Amino acid sequence: MLTNGRRLTAAVVAVAATGCSGTQARQTGCSKDTDCRAPRVCEASACVEPRAAAPALADGGLALAPPPAGPPGAPPFAMFGGDARHTGRRAGPAPAKAPKEIWSADVGGVVAGSPTIGPDGTIYVASHDGALHAIAPDGTPRWKLATEDRSWSTPAVATDGTIYIGSDDDHLYAITANGKLAWKLRLGTCDPKGFGPESSRCDVDGGPTIGPDGTIYVGGDGVHAVWPDGTLRWKLATAEHVASTPAIAPDGTIYAGCEDDALYAIAPDGTKKWDVRTGDDVDAAPTIGADGTIYVGSDDHALYAISPDGKITWKVITGSDIRGGAALAADGTIYTGSHDGKLYAIAPNGAVKWTVAAADRIQGAPGVAANGTVVFGSQDEHVYAVTPDGTLSWMLQLPEDVDTTPAIAADGTLYVAGDDGHLHAFR
Repeated sequence: MLTNGRRLTAAVVAVAATGCSGTQARQTGCSKDTDCRAPRVCEASACVEPRAAAPALADGGLALAPPPAGPPGAPPFAMFGGDARHTGRRAGPAPAKAPKEIWSADVGGVVAGSPTIGPDGTIYVASHDGALHAIAPDGTPRWKLATEDRSWSTPAVATDGTIYIGSDDDHLYAITANGKLAWKLRLGTCDPKGFGPESSRCDVDGGPTIGPDGTIYVGGDGVHAVWPDGTLRWKLATAEHVASTPAIAPDGTIYAGCEDDALYAIAPDGTKKWDVRTGDDVDAAPTIGADGTIYVGSDDHALYAISPDGKITWKVITGSDIRGGAALAADGTIYTGSHDGKLYAIAPNGAVKWTVAAADRIQGAPGVAANGTVVFGSQDEHVYAVTPDGTLSWMLQLPEDVDTTPAIAADGTLYVAGDDGHLHAFR
């Protein structure tokens, strides 16, 4: 079984501010600031407008100066957790009884990120073979695009068909609907070919999240916001690696977990609003409720409910780490899996309504089908379907572990990928 383990480091990375050069003055050939007419200063032998000072962060680092408005991009269509809040909603209903496999497609390696269905029905899977695979709804491979290392990402797809994934080569990739590289952006300055915490802290291994204006948010050696044209909008540096997939609230606040044991709340301009410390790494993706409450799991064995102002409302203790995100039912019930092998159904007030036990760890996030059925995978090589009252509807045997969330198309077709290196379709 392959998992994206902890990559701990004690190093604190400060982000140097960058600003736009001002309009060049008439004077040229300066050698010192007094050669220029105030308030201009001398830079590279030219008189220019002074750069704005970068605001200091609470941890002593520097934030990037607010950038000018960037190019708009296509809004999101599908991504990790189904939407920017990561509610876990699936597009179609789950089958009433155990479905039959209708095809499987070889994707060359372990799949740790969930399949994503694009606007035209194409299914996208990022594999540990180092490529993004595009599969037609009938199981025919359409194309694949290679990165320089394996990917743990759940692909994010915009309404114009652009696909975004991260890779352990420290890059965020944008790929067109016909499989061509639109751009790639290196995030961080780690050695991508090295080993250990200092190299892996820049891995772009969480699924990207697309904002309503097309901005892409993703983790690495901090939380990054990237304009749709592939330029960096801002970066919030963190002490350790961010493997958590960021979530976006309706007010634009970005939430992301970090392996420095914290959940971060970040304003739309990239400044930190607050952080909440847990007892261990926060690799799970946050989920945002309709009332703004943030639900996030931690390696300290707890699911936290945190208010939008950064106060812990409650936490539920499970028997082991929580690495997958939570999912939300229409009635507000929160579903989350744990490495203790149980799926938990939790009321909005923090009371545990019921649990369903699998035979091994649950790594991925559950999904909520259009008919309310909860679907999830387990390292016992099964996919489970459970009704909202906690009754097991059916289970499917897979060849190996399933650490991903099944995708469900509008017609009810179920797509599952896992450690066996195949995308499976069931109906």
